[in-house]
Amino acid sequence: MDFTDAVWRKSDRSGQGTNGNCVEVAFAGSAVGVRDSKSPATGVLAFPAVQWAFFLRGLGS
Repeated sequence: MDFTDAVWRKSDRSGQGTNGNCVEVAFAGSAVGVRDSKSPATGVLAFPAVQWAFFLRGLGS
């Protein structure tokens, strides 16, 4: 999956500045990418959008 032109977002609750521990999320077609916001060049974990939706639902349980 190509996330080259993806728009990456991170939570408003993530720490500001250089010490923030957070991830960024982007959508590309039917996939969702997750990466470390402090080190985006290290790679992207890609998940099918359906599986991402299951994950988010699980957080609400």
